[in-house]
Amino acid sequence: MGDHFAYRNEAQNLANHLGKVVRIRSDGSVPPDNPFVGKQGAKPEIWSYGHRNSQGAAIHPQTGKLWEHEHGPRGGDEVNIPQAGKNYGWPVIGYGIDYNGDKIHVSTHKDGMEQPVKYWVPSIAPSGMAFYTGDLFPAWRGNLFVGALAGQLLVRLPLNGETVGTEERLLQQLGERIRDVRQGPDGAIWLAIDNSAGRILRVIPAR
Repeated sequence: MGDHFAYRNEAQNLANHLGKVVRIRSDGSVPPDNPFVGKQGAKPEIWSYGHRNSQGAAIHPQTGKLWEHEHGPRGGDEVNIPQAGKNYGWPVIGYGIDYNGDKIHVSTHKDGMEQPVKYWVPSIAPSGMAFYTGDLFPAWRGNLFVGALAGQLLVRLPLNGETVGTEERLLQQLGERIRDVRQGPDGAIWLAIDNSAGRILRVIPAR
């Protein structure tokens, strides 16, 4: 859930869903092992908090953990692995500034608040994400792919467990805002493009 922009401080308030990751069953009920079940003043659906504006999420194919990424303001886009009950800091800590250039955060680190596994300064405006498990690109198996709106590119993030390696920026020559990223059943990478034509692109190895 996003922070609704004008209400960013509410991302630290457990009494609402703004700036939160929520966890519910398919019928809308709350799992009893959610971290804030039974805690006064906290919504039981909340899994983690202190998020800004989540744009993409995917379940890691080996660990089963949720990964998500979110827009920062001017700088500070993040990739996180939300853990039960953890606070991811927005707007108290972060790596960006406000759109008018003002300082937002107290600092980049604070006790009791989690660090992202990856952040971007300046912002790329990440959108959509997928773990690659296919056979068409064997060297990329296990990598995380993230689209970018403002950045107009596809980011490949090699992973070593939960550590993100040096990114590779792909398809910059297209000059397209990439809205979503998926792996197809054939192992190709499919991209939803955010433009007036509404294009869908299929990425395969060069011949």
